[in-house]
Amino acid sequence: MDLPGGVEVKQHQVPASTPAVLVPADLQEFNLAFPSSSTKLPPTMINVTPNQLRQAADIKERIDLLQNELNQILGSAAPAPAQDEAPQERTFSAANRAPMKAAQKARWAAIKGTSPAAEPVKPFKKAKRKLSAQGLANIRAGVAKRMAAQGNLPAAKPAKKGKMSAAQKAALSVAAKARWAKAKAAGRSKL
Repeated sequence: MDLPGGVEVKQHQVPASTPAVLVPADLQEFNLAFPSSSTKLPPTMINVTPNQLRQAADIKERIDLLQNELNQILGSAAPAPAQDEAPQERTFSAANRAPMKAAQKARWAAIKGTSPAAEPVKPFKKAKRKLSAQGLANIRAGVAKRMAAQGNLPAAKPAKKGKMSAAQKAALSVAAKARWAKAKAAGRSKL
């Protein structure tokens, strides 16, 4: 049997249940001369018969049922991990991104043959936390309470000194002037 273009085709004997398959003679000779696994079709969904597909689906259902039974027996309520889940994306803080950005700019500048932008990378400093007056008072009260419970009383603080009266200031001034007059009379420049 000849096909258009002068290709010779041989007819092979196959079981009566299947139709005759035509193979070009050149392809058959090539396959005999160079046997390779690439000439055989891999088992894919295209080559699967409906019966094989039904059997595969049944097997898959049985596997799922057995997996559920096993999880119930072992007390594992967690289902099998899904394969479609994407890994969680990493995030970087501003402090970590700044040196990465500077390094990337330097790499691009080296590729382009230019100098990198003169942006110095400043170290990232966290804002200093401040304690409120109420918070400090609460801490001091708690420390005093714990020390009292242990029997250790804190040392008593001296009483705050009050402001000096005008008369007291005047008396101090008169005494200081007298000291300086005495020192000058003795010829000293320091007390």
